[in-house]
Amino acid sequence: MELSKNYIPGDIETKWYAHWLQKGYFNSTPDERESFTVVIPPPNVTGVLHMGHCLNNTIQDILVRRARMQGKNACWVPGTDHASIATEAKVVAMLRERGIAKSAIGREEFLGYAWEWKEKYGGIILQQLKKMGCSLDWNRTSFTMDEAYYQSVIQVFVDLHKKGLIYRGKRMINWDVKAKTALSDEEVIYKEVQSKLYYIRYQIAETDEYITIATVRPETILGDTAICVNPDDERYKAFHGKYAIVPLIGRRIPIIADEYVTTDFGTGALKVTPAHDMNDYQLGQKYNLEVIDTMNDDGTMSEAAQLYIGEDRFEVRKKIVPELDTKGHIVKIEDYTNQVGFSERTDAVVEPRLSLQWWVSMKELAVPALNAVMNEEIQFHPAKFKNLYRHWMENIKDWCISRQLWWGHRIPAWYAPDGRYAVAATKEEAFSQLNSIDHSPFTIDDLCQDDDCLDTWFSSWLWPFEVFKGLSDPGNAEVKYYYPTNTLVTAPEIIFFWVARMIMAGEEYMKQIPFKNVYFTGIVRDKQGRKMSKSLGNSPDLLALIDQYGADAVRFGILIASPAGNDILFDDTALEQGRNFNNKLWNALKLIKSWESRIEKTASAAQHKQPSSFATEWFASRLNQAKQEVETLMQQFRLSEALKTLYSLIWDDFCSWYLEWAKPGFEQPVDAEVYEKTVAYFEEMMQLLHPFMPFISEEIYQLLKAQSTDLCIKQQSPVGTINSDILEAGELLKKVISALRDARNKNQIKPKDPIKLHIETADQVPYRNIIGILSKQANAESIDFEIAVTTNMIVVAVEKDKFFIETEKQLDTSALKAELLKDLDYQKNFRDSVMKKLSNERFVQNAKPEVVELERKKMADAEARIKNIEESLANL
Repeated sequence: MELSKNYIPGDIETKWYAHWLQKGYFNSTPDERESFTVVIPPPNVTGVLHMGHCLNNTIQDILVRRARMQGKNACWVPGTDHASIATEAKVVAMLRERGIAKSAIGREEFLGYAWEWKEKYGGIILQQLKKMGCSLDWNRTSFTMDEAYYQSVIQVFVDLHKKGLIYRGKRMINWDVKAKTALSDEEVIYKEVQSKLYYIRYQIAETDEYITIATVRPETILGDTAICVNPDDERYKAFHGKYAIVPLIGRRIPIIADEYVTTDFGTGALKVTPAHDMNDYQLGQKYNLEVIDTMNDDGTMSEAAQLYIGEDRFEVRKKIVPELDTKGHIVKIEDYTNQVGFSERTDAVVEPRLSLQWWVSMKELAVPALNAVMNEEIQFHPAKFKNLYRHWMENIKDWCISRQLWWGHRIPAWYAPDGRYAVAATKEEAFSQLNSIDHSPFTIDDLCQDDDCLDTWFSSWLWPFEVFKGLSDPGNAEVKYYYPTNTLVTAPEIIFFWVARMIMAGEEYMKQIPFKNVYFTGIVRDKQGRKMSKSLGNSPDLLALIDQYGADAVRFGILIASPAGNDILFDDTALEQGRNFNNKLWNALKLIKSWESRIEKTASAAQHKQPSSFATEWFASRLNQAKQEVETLMQQFRLSEALKTLYSLIWDDFCSWYLEWAKPGFEQPVDAEVYEKTVAYFEEMMQLLHPFMPFISEEIYQLLKAQSTDLCIKQQSPVGTINSDILEAGELLKKVISALRDARNKNQIKPKDPIKLHIETADQVPYRNIIGILSKQANAESIDFEIAVTTNMIVVAVEKDKFFIETEKQLDTSALKAELLKDLDYQKNFRDSVMKKLSNERFVQNAKPEVVELERKKMADAEARIKNIEESLANL
């Protein structure tokens, strides 16, 4: 079979993914094997693949494929999240294009359109994951609004309400004026913005005096109900207990004194607007202040504002400042940098608002979830995120779970005409509860269900067990087998949204942690360090990258620079490196396949046999060493480093060194044993590489020879013997060959020009095993340990040994001398820098002993090289 010049990934990737699916390799059912379970962080049904998905799902696939090859029953569960805010926005936009307003149709009709949209677009991202090679069990695809899942969400709400952990209350919340819904604190993203600080003076009632306040939101003065000063601020003591007049509308408001106000910000006087600021609301409660809500749910001014009714809050800001200035209320305006909250979903500026919502009381639920992580029952990778988690959990606030949306899990609360309500799974149960006490008569048809839906995270916190029907079918065989899951791979920005809450739900309803390990990926950023996003237009089309480079190259590129928890500066050059790696593997395959026709087991082969036994023995140890390193790194969740180890093994040790040492001479036969070992080594490397780059590894594995199984499910072979002596000899051989090649190049001795090589060393033993390969690689007619220095010799230093290259070519000693002097200068500078470090007592006393010993070895090696160079110069 003739192989193509370069590796062409497209057709090969399509072929192998279809084959794996047809064979059912990704499907899992409980059996006697150890389970290895991963649940996908469910992407939004509105989603398409981006670079963050690429990183997250590549890591999950590596873990799952590796577990499958270790003989575990690997189960990776796919699915999507209904994404209330994002999906509703998409459906509203779709209806707008059709000339339909959401407000003009009822809830049921709107939900019909929402399901239509979900069926059409909701599975796109899952199909795209197949292009990446993700080995998900597609038979298990879940959706957070599947019927059984929906009922479980409702069951949890009812249960927590019965336990007193869910309550209904009027509190200050974050309001998204674009989506017209409440948000939790975690759904608010704070950004630094350039604002204006307006200094506005309020007249003291019945006097000609004024008090000046500073605000960045002058439009909110329409809802002011007090001015607050610090009780110890001498400037304002005379105003305690007096009243001020709100500009433009003339409302009398009290001047109160409270230590909440700092004397050094602005003017030291604070306007209090209880309806539009979290802290102002607390002050309002403390002093029984009036609450005047001056805004509608869309961010326009309400009738309570008295002025600018129906106009947008930011337009009002533009208008109110000139009016205040005209009427003499503006003292000055300054530039000001401040933090402003934006909705995570719509990017609208969040409006603090007093609102009646549903809440989860979190302190009790947080205790076991905090302990599970701090006691390392659940391990975070990297561990640095434990402190962030602990801080949030120890200072946890109640969770606002109601959303003013139609798409989602509808809150199971039912209201009677007399204002009472009941929380129940069904209308019938609610009617029974409300009718159990003698009240004014009403029928079941008089009950109205709460219009609101639940926060999307209230359903996804059940994900690790409800994908196995852990709540809807308690104690079933699957949840017993697959739960708790093994590893969660997610981004640190949802550590509170999702990770913490899943742990709480697992402890509360399964009485077990939901996963044993959490691997936090970094944020994918562009070359300028900006987070990749649609709004910035700096996020590449992932599917286009796969078409251009191949899925393996994209997987390689995103992972090679992705240590756990650290942000990734994404660059296309990493994908090019992945594509080049594919081609390197392909060229190695072509070289080895070209040997097939030259294999001989006859005396002729023995007669021409190259000195390759050392090469095969060396690589056997090097391969086992790399296998051991990869195993350790994978156990430590250092996936990026594991890939780098494999990359170095394959590119450098196998392709650049081993194949050169093992390949036969020109037109000479290939020893059968060497060929078989080479194929076996390549197979093992493809086993190690398969979880990272599944397509090319499977293709090469199948092309190397006729196989009895597919690489996708082949069990990894154990780590074999590692011969440290032969590894050291191999490193010595690499150094010597590199030094001799460099010397040939500098002295313009062509690679094909024969030389005689003399070695001056105190220990000949390490060279005995490598003489054959050294002779071949250096194109040396002879190698000996007898030295008879002549003026026409090149001297090469390697560590403490010297090599004398004897050639018939007349050497340019002046050029050689200049080169040696340059090298001598470098070595002396290096030695002096090491000497300086070792002369520092603080370094010697505080550094680890092995670090100090390494510096001493550097010093000794530098001294030896200097001596060799000086002796070489003396011979010129």
